[in-house]
Amino acid sequence: MSRSRRLVHAAVGGVVALSCTVLTAPAQAAPEADAPAGTVRLVTEKRVTVDYPWAGASGFQYRPGTSSVTTVDYPDVAPPAHAGPDDLTTGTDVLNTRDGQTVTQRHRSTGVTATVTIPSGQAYRAAVGWSVLTMDGTGALHVLRAAADGTTADTPVTGFPTGARPTAYRTGGSVGRLAIVSVLDDKTSVGLVNLADGAFRTYVTSETATPELAFNDRWLVADWKAIRVDTEPGTEPTQLTRAGAQPEAVVGDQLLIGNPDFVQAGTDAALAARNLATGATSTVLTSSFGGIGPTLDGGALATTGPSSLDWNIHRITLTDSGGLTTTKVAQVPAAAVGVQGLAVAGGELFLYGATPGASLRYSSFQLDATGRPAGPQTRRSPGLSPSTCLTGDAACPQLEALGDGRVGYLWTSDTGQESVLNVGLDTSTIVNEPTDGDSGGRVAGSTGRYVLYNGGSGKQRVVDFPRGATNGETTLTRDRTAAAVWGQTLWTPGSTQGAVTGRNLKTGTTTTIATGAPCTPTDIQAVNTWLYWSCGGTAGVYDRATHRKITVPADLGPARLADGFLLRENRTTHELLLTDFHTGTATTRTLVRLPATDQNTGGSNGRWAVDRFGGHIAYLNGTYGEVSIVPSGVPTSPLAQMEAQVYSPSVIGKSFPWAPVWQLNKPSTWTLTLTNAFGTVVRTLTGASTGAAVRPAWDGTTDNGGPAGGTYTWKLTAHPRDDQGPDLTLSGTMTLG
Repeated sequence: MSRSRRLVHAAVGGVVALSCTVLTAPAQAAPEADAPAGTVRLVTEKRVTVDYPWAGASGFQYRPGTSSVTTVDYPDVAPPAHAGPDDLTTGTDVLNTRDGQTVTQRHRSTGVTATVTIPSGQAYRAAVGWSVLTMDGTGALHVLRAAADGTTADTPVTGFPTGARPTAYRTGGSVGRLAIVSVLDDKTSVGLVNLADGAFRTYVTSETATPELAFNDRWLVADWKAIRVDTEPGTEPTQLTRAGAQPEAVVGDQLLIGNPDFVQAGTDAALAARNLATGATSTVLTSSFGGIGPTLDGGALATTGPSSLDWNIHRITLTDSGGLTTTKVAQVPAAAVGVQGLAVAGGELFLYGATPGASLRYSSFQLDATGRPAGPQTRRSPGLSPSTCLTGDAACPQLEALGDGRVGYLWTSDTGQESVLNVGLDTSTIVNEPTDGDSGGRVAGSTGRYVLYNGGSGKQRVVDFPRGATNGETTLTRDRTAAAVWGQTLWTPGSTQGAVTGRNLKTGTTTTIATGAPCTPTDIQAVNTWLYWSCGGTAGVYDRATHRKITVPADLGPARLADGFLLRENRTTHELLLTDFHTGTATTRTLVRLPATDQNTGGSNGRWAVDRFGGHIAYLNGTYGEVSIVPSGVPTSPLAQMEAQVYSPSVIGKSFPWAPVWQLNKPSTWTLTLTNAFGTVVRTLTGASTGAAVRPAWDGTTDNGGPAGGTYTWKLTAHPRDDQGPDLTLSGTMTLG
């Protein structure tokens, strides 16, 4: 089985399945294209491990994963009055760069530079601050530093055990000392060389060949043994209790312990501190792993945050009382992931991709009335297993943004059997309705609670996902024809040429419209009062409000109907064409020039999508993980109700609120009042629509906090978010208990 990267020649709901046929552009296509109102980037939720090539007093460098190095400056850094190799303490802000036998040193905050030339016969081993450690041909160690006259001063290291073989050189939270791990007579030891005078002292004998260690100018911790640097020779280190984690840095008297060996499912790794003087423990950061390390000035850096969308680097420093304080100093940008599906409805852009890593997820971005992104990437589903894409299935995944905060999509099992799934209102719920073994199907025009499924068996199903449902329900099964759902009406071809019949999915009543089509339509789409029909070679739009019959272009394969306009793609010129017919006359212009490379993601989503509940268009702009948004520029229809689910609850409370749903045709802000039998308003609720659906929740208490009961008159006043058209007012009654 394989995932196809091409699309079928079929119109589908919420988005467009694009044809691969090479076609010509219409004569009326305009040469200019619209600039995007904004761009979003789909990113992974996995928090990346960070390392620090350098971390000093004025700033630091960090590298996420395998990406390039980023330099961050701390704000309000006060450079020292003097900096140079003659003052080792100023080395906390020195960057060392080696080129062969030359080490160039630069003090970042003052710009002072120095050069250390490694003598012939010596080899570079390490550098920190103003000091460079080398080894000569006899195995002797040297500390080199730039002299005032431009020469290099050479201080031999004394006290290093004769015959010992260095196996590792480590820097820590100090520019006055450097750690050396060595082996002598099959025993591993850890010591520090004093870079001021070259004196070496062994502090810890380790039981492992590669001991974990951390140190500063006060303490050395190696192999979970701690010792003060200034203790008398011969003093034995203190054995610490192993924490099942890593000693990362020492800040003052505090040992930072992080990156535990095991983290219980559902919890995050924490960065802890243990006071080496008192034994007291504390939590420094509740969610931290991967990027923890010392800074040359005796502090530390650590990554922390709940997800990659809020993954930050904090600076850890010592307080006057010896405690620790943390300050956010940088946000680590998350890595982009590929967009495997996109849809937009009700001012919400839904993107489907492998954001959790091993699984897939629907994520969303809120868009304002102009199409600009108005919020961060937000999870809209649990982690999902990929749908099996059968060989030759060119539209996987099939998905539809429904305009009520949810996405309906098609999931195919490994045996080829399909189910219609519904997600979007939270990050844990998947509502499912099997298709009774059907396969090779498509999700067609759908809105709100109703999803239209065209089965490969030739059967068409309307699947209902009402409010509060734990499973979907097939409410209608019929032979497959052109069809579309808008609100609670299913539109299908009528019994005579050009006729289209609307069936109320709740009452079963029907109405038939003569669209003027010269055929039985092979494609039907519905948005507000607009009905689109296509006969293949001809196409038109019927306005149910004014009874106008408008001819629209029928070339360039499948089109997508929106509120007052039509979208098509010219696959030769890569132009996305918008046909505006809201005045009764169709005019076409180039809306966007899409990337010349085939950016199809392999599904019904194609590489662009249109918001039928507000008019924005989203498209893959050619940069990995990025989607741009452009407004249509076409006036929207007045605010109207498409469908409603209002009921009288038998039980009400904080855990069981009254939660009606009013499905509107575009986003709004709303006010809902509840008035008792005496005409007194007892509760007022306000909010913004979820997509284009009003979803209030009343716990049965009054504005004063008291209990409510009896029959109430509700009044909903919704204001269009785009400020186009009048407010919508709806009213009715409901009874508690």
